[in-house]
Parts: sequence; C-alpha cells; structure tokens
Amino acid sequence: MSEHFDAIVIGMGTGGEAAAYRLLAGGLRIAVVEEELIGGECAYWACIPSKTLLRSTEARAEAERTAGLTRPGLEWTTLRDYRDFMVRHLDDTGQVDGLRELGATVIKGTARLAGPGRVEVGGRTLTAGDVVIATGAAPRDPAIAGLADVPMWTHRQTTTLTRIPERVTFLGGGATGIELGHFLARMGSQVTIVQRGPRLLDREDPALGDVIAELVAADGIDVRTGVRAHTVRRVSGRSGEEVVVELDDGTTVDTDVLVNATGRTPRTASLNLAAVGVRPGARGHLEVDEHCRAGDRLWAVGDVTGVALFTHVATYQGRVVADNILGRPRVADYTAVPRVVYTQPEIAAVGLTPAQARGRGIDIVSATLQLADEIARPYTYETEPQGTFTLIADRRQRTLVGAWAVAPLAGEWINTAALALRHHLTVDDLADAVAPFPSYTEALTLAADKLVDQLRR
Repeated sequence: MSEHFDAIVIGMGTGGEAAAYRLLAGGLRIAVVEEELIGGECAYWACIPSKTLLRSTEARAEAERTAGLTRPGLEWTTLRDYRDFMVRHLDDTGQVDGLRELGATVIKGTARLAGPGRVEVGGRTLTAGDVVIATGAAPRDPAIAGLADVPMWTHRQTTTLTRIPERVTFLGGGATGIELGHFLARMGSQVTIVQRGPRLLDREDPALGDVIAELVAADGIDVRTGVRAHTVRRVSGRSGEEVVVELDDGTTVDTDVLVNATGRTPRTASLNLAAVGVRPGARGHLEVDEHCRAGDRLWAVGDVTGVALFTHVATYQGRVVADNILGRPRVADYTAVPRVVYTQPEIAAVGLTPAQARGRGIDIVSATLQLADEIARPYTYETEPQGTFTLIADRRQRTLVGAWAVAPLAGEWINTAALALRHHLTVDDLADAVAPFPSYTEALTLAADKLVDQLRR
C-alpha cells in the first residue's frame, strides 16, 4: 500500500523547511523525510552554533576597543552551555511536533526514489504530485595519505566541542577554516590553516585576501598558503597522541586536532536518481533550471544543487520551489547573493570580483575607502577604528557590479549594496541616497560619489 500526498520534501534543512512550511501554508498535504534532525546542518552544526560561539569572543574584543570598557572575562562552560541551548541539545522534538501540528506527515529515515512521484523510506512507499529534494551536502574527504588512520574532525565536531584543544590545524582556508580558526585562536588554541590556494578566500578579490591575511595574523594564526597536505600520521607527542601533517613544501605541522574544512559534496548517492531519469552533475550535484526544477515535477533546493552553498540561498530556493508548486510561477535570481564570514570585524562581499567582471568583458571602475578616513561611525564604534570598503561598477552602464567590506557589522550593511546590485541601480542613484548619520551605510553613498567623479573625467 502507498500513501499519497500533494508533495514530498526529502531533507529538512533550511531549504527543505522553507519549502515545507510554505507548502503547508498554501494548504497542501505534505510528507517530509529527514534522516537526521529537522532543521538540518545550519541549525545544529553550522551557522547557529558557530555564530553563537563567535559572538562571545567578538564582544570581548569589542570591549577592549570601546572607550571606558576593560577586557571582560570569558567563561567557557557558560558559553558551551548556551551553545547547547541554541542547538536545542541536538533534539528536534519541538520541530517534529510543530510540523505535525500543522498537518505534515514526518518520517525519519533515508529516502530512495522509486520512480516519478514515488519515494520509499523505512519500508513505506509514498507517492506525490511533486517531490522536492533538499538533502544538502557532506564534507568532502581530501586525498591525503594516512587520513584513514588519524582522527579528523569536520565542522560538526568543531562547533560542538566540549573542550578547547591546545593545537588545531584546519585543512582549507575558506569561511569554515577562517571563522572557526578565528574563534579557537581567541580561545587560546594554537591555530594553523593550510590552504592550497594562493590566499585565504581565494575566490574573492585579491585585495580582500590581503586584508584577511592581516586580520588572521593579528590573532596569531599560522597561515600556510600555496601548499597541500600530502601525508598525515599519528605519533606520540607531548600531550599523548598527536598528528603530524606533512606538506608538499617540505614542512610539517604538529597538531592535536585536525579539521577537514576543504569543502562539501552534494548528497545524492543514496537517492537512486536513475529511477527518475536524472543524472547528477560533474560535481555530484542536481542540476536545476531557473525555477529550481530538476526534472518533471522534481525539484531541488539548497546545497544539493551546487548553486551557492549558503543557508540564505537554500531558504530562497525553498520559497521559489514552493511558489512554483503552488501555481505561482517564479524564477530564481542569484545576481546578488551576499557572502559573509563572521570574523571580527566581519568580512562581506556581493556580486563579482574585478577579475570576474573583466572576464565577462565588463569595463569596470572602482573606489576603495579606508572607513576611518572617510566617515564618523568607526570612531563612535571603537577607539581604534578599522574597516575597508570597495565598490565596483560597470563604466558603460554605470550600474553596480560588486562590493566588499571588512568592517564591523559588514554582514548587515552589505545588503544595501546587494539590493542596489539586484535592482540595477546606477552609481548616480546610490550617490544621491541619504544614509543615516553616523552609520557604516554612509560608505556606500560616499564610494558611489567617488565613482561618479571618476566617470565624469
């Protein structure tokens, strides 16, 4: 016997949740399938615990840079307990009950496609008009000799840690390595980041990479760029067993904890995609069209699509898919997806880098502000003002192409640039805006004004 629904959502991370709740609000009868916890990676092992942990070290550093304040203490056990509260002690009972109260059928288990509109899970067969795949992504295992013989953490063990290790080495210099390395260094760990690329966050503007290098150096983080770990092995060390990481430049790193932060791979292997005539893309992802459609009445959202591995993109795609299923045609637009690294100060970017813009044949013009030299807000915010902001525009169209900032609260005010980029505002529009005073948003108006001056020449 099969059970029939209007829609089935496979995977209940943020993207799956966004789709499910919108479908429920639209009056549909749905089933949701999750093999772990309702809420997914972000809620339990990624965004929420990491930003909770980072906030305490950020506040302590901010206090030292604020007039009239002294360095506060930081109690690890209290912070740890609050982190556990924020991740609901890895218990999704409330989420399960909430979905059921709204009318959803909640099934725990691993789903397998059995044909168009057919899903098998835990001995049950479900059918539906529409199926949404939101199975996310898993850590990608790097090709390193000896890796199977040493204990290695992922972000999950790092964000749920119960003690602060003495030495930590991150393989990978992206957002995960930078954020968690930043936190642990400020908690007293000796941190090393091994990055194969030429700089940290090497997909961003090189100028931004230079600023980040200064940022992590100030925390005492040892950054090894342009090198690859080729072998790891266990040895007896000063505190018992430790790991030696051998790099291809001939150097080594001794560490107590090794963290895999090299990237993620979409979870598609267990789905039996062949049953619906779909093949994963070259990177193992589900290819989707502009509506987030992966096949006939088959949809995909979040990391499994490989579009942009951000929680906010998964949520956005979930809304797009739900609207399409509900008969409200909608197209996904990734023109202006903000990218934020929650260090202190924050690192935020949106749109294209100069190199990406030139690669598309765009004649660009840019303006960079050292914020303490241009606006008042940095001085009211801290006694040792910091911050850099760059705005990039299309010379011919006079529209925004990209922006990046390293400054306090950058993850909040970069969204002004994101909205401007998404809605094709010109630099003249931005220069004519009225920003609140004093605020970091003033930087956008001033940078746009500088671009207008350059374009007049």
